[in-house]
Amino acid sequence: MRIAIAGSSGRMGRALIEALSASKDLKLSAALEIAGSAFLGKDAGEAMGIASGIAISADYAAGIAASDCLIDFTRPEGSLQHLDACIKSGTKMVIGTTGFSAQEKQRIADAAKRVAIVFAPNMAVGVNATFKLAEVAAKILGDAYDVEIVEAHHRHKVDAPSGTALKLGEVVAQALGRDLKTCAVYGREGETGERDAKAIGFHAIRGGDIVGEHTVIFAGSGERVEVTVRSQSRMTYAVGALRAARFLGAKASGLYDMQDVLGLR
Repeated sequence: MRIAIAGSSGRMGRALIEALSASKDLKLSAALEIAGSAFLGKDAGEAMGIASGIAISADYAAGIAASDCLIDFTRPEGSLQHLDACIKSGTKMVIGTTGFSAQEKQRIADAAKRVAIVFAPNMAVGVNATFKLAEVAAKILGDAYDVEIVEAHHRHKVDAPSGTALKLGEVVAQALGRDLKTCAVYGREGETGERDAKAIGFHAIRGGDIVGEHTVIFAGSGERVEVTVRSQSRMTYAVGALRAARFLGAKASGLYDMQDVLGLR
C-alpha cells in the first residue's frame, strides 16, 4: 500500500516516515510540505538518518494522486485542501488533525461518501483504550461523581483543549446522557459559584516538550477515580495511524474512527 505523508518534516511527519521505514507492507510514496519550506527537495528520511528515496515536495495534488492513502497530521486549512485532492484522485485518507469547526467536520463526513476516511483526534492505541475505559467508568459511576478533564501538551500546540480531551468529554457526556455543548466548562477564574453537578470541566496545560497527557477525574464523596494515559513518544500515534491506513485498505468509502479500527464498537 502506497502512503503519502502530509507535513512530512514536522514532528509527526518524521515519526510516520520512521514507522514506515520499518513496515513490510506499507511504502512511502510521497512526502509533502508547504511551498517555501526549507526541506523541499531533501530526502524525506534525512532528518532521521534514513534514505527513503523520496524527495519532499510541495506538489500535494501529484503526491496524493500517486498514493493509495494520505496520512495527515497538519492544520485544518491544510487538511481540507488535501481532502479535496483525495476526493479528486480517489485516495483514502487518515486524518489526525485537530481543531476543526463543526462545519469543517461536516465537510469531512460528506467527503467520506466518496472516499474511505479514518478521522480521529488521537491515533494511539492506548489513548483509544482510554476512551473505552472512561465510557465504562462514567456508566458505572453516574451522576454521583463530578467529571473534570485535564490535558497537557508541548508549548507548540496551538489549539486547546486538545482534540483528545474533547473526545473524552464527548464519550463521557454521551455515557451520562448529557449534551457536551451545554455542560462543558473551559477553565475557571474568579468567583464562579458552586459547581454545576452536570458540568464537565476542561483544563489545558502547555509547556516544554510534553508529548501528550490526559486524565479524566471522577470525583465523588469520599473517593476519586482517575483514568490517565501518558504518551511518551509520537511513535505511538504513528503506529496507530499506519494501523488505520491498513484498515482502509479494503474500504471504498465511509467515515471511520479508531474505535472502528481497533474493533471497540
